[in-house]
Amino acid sequence: MGMNDTPSADRVHIGFFGKRNAGKSSVLNAVTGQDLAVVSDVRGTTTDPVSKAMELLPLGPVVMIDTPGIDDEGELGALRVKKSYQTLNKTDVAVLVVDAAAGPGPEDLELFGRIRQKQIPVVVAYNKADTLKSAANLPGGSGGDSAEKQPVGSVPEPTAEPAEQKAPVPGLSAPQPWGGSQPWDATQPLYISARTGQGIAELKERLAQLGKPQENSRRIVADLLEPMDLAVLVVPIDSAAPKGRLILPQQQTIRDVLEASAVAVVVKDTELKETLSGLGKKPKLVITDSQAFARVSRETPEDVLLTSFSILFARYKGNLAAAAAGARAVEQVGDGDPVLICEGCTHHRQCEDIGTVKLPRWIREYTGAEPEFVFTSGTAFPDDLSPYRLVVHCGACMLNEREMKYRLKCAQDQGVPMTNYGILIAYMQGILQRSVQAFPDIAALVGPDARRG
Repeated sequence: MGMNDTPSADRVHIGFFGKRNAGKSSVLNAVTGQDLAVVSDVRGTTTDPVSKAMELLPLGPVVMIDTPGIDDEGELGALRVKKSYQTLNKTDVAVLVVDAAAGPGPEDLELFGRIRQKQIPVVVAYNKADTLKSAANLPGGSGGDSAEKQPVGSVPEPTAEPAEQKAPVPGLSAPQPWGGSQPWDATQPLYISARTGQGIAELKERLAQLGKPQENSRRIVADLLEPMDLAVLVVPIDSAAPKGRLILPQQQTIRDVLEASAVAVVVKDTELKETLSGLGKKPKLVITDSQAFARVSRETPEDVLLTSFSILFARYKGNLAAAAAGARAVEQVGDGDPVLICEGCTHHRQCEDIGTVKLPRWIREYTGAEPEFVFTSGTAFPDDLSPYRLVVHCGACMLNEREMKYRLKCAQDQGVPMTNYGILIAYMQGILQRSVQAFPDIAALVGPDARRG
């Protein structure tokens, strides 16, 4: 990622959902004005969620997501449907694309219910409106005065006989694609045509309204600094570090330090002691990579605030309190207990990878036990967390806030404690309270530091 690029996690995620051949990919291409998605008359062309970061005016930086059809069939089709539903967990705005001629079916209604359950803003778009007899009377059409008389949310007369309707989805209105009450009436469905461009401009405007980011007062670190304060960032350079670049959390933290008109000093963990003695001015804060916590804690004066990138990002994503409370669960980890370690990205694993090598080793050393470690990465995250004694998550710099909150809620709903890398490492090193001293409410929550004897 370039220093001037908006990170994917900070972009508005717009997902396009619907049945096969409803025209999801065509609508996405029409909205973006680009051929981002493969389009074909063959049912099920989109077999996996496809994401593309781009600028969408008038909204700004977005991630557009094309998804497989929610009515796919067979064993492989069921997996594709599951992937589409999983995509909801990171979707900030959903577009439910319905074939206007065929009308909505039970799959559409079930998906709509799930979207509403997750409180995701949604636009229902009746695509292929140009195939309807009364297309000229549709909102946004070319029907003159008659267009104004067409009530938004009603469904015009189809050109073909409606398909036989299946049983209604429990808890939702029975599907009535040819008129009558729909559970999404309040959303003011749009009638569009990806082929002719009808209604696409209005759809873009609707997306801009629903996707407008709320004012976020949270900062990574800038609120802890005053102009010209020194912030020392400790960045280990070892076999697990990427070649020729800083990782995303380090880039974003440096940028936030500069936003505060403060000064960022970046050093390796092996050079921290000498750097601190030669600064000539006491730093306000030392921020370290979690794996160097022990050494950095020893070499940082007690009157200097100390924390980690992982802890800062847990606060930025809004889950610091829950993660701090979850760290204590490591005390109950015993032989054979399943421990889930989750990475939000899919970076190449190195021989000294923190998630798959160092963290399991430190947990074994701390507990004196031999747990069973299970690893996930990227978008993979199990729906059923009940088998796990503890979930340990990365700092989630690659996940947007909605997806991270979803993962945390899954753990909370199933009574499984969840923490993150930096918090757990600080807890096992006996320095958790010190590492959250910058956040008094969290420091009070975790209590005094204590190490196993």
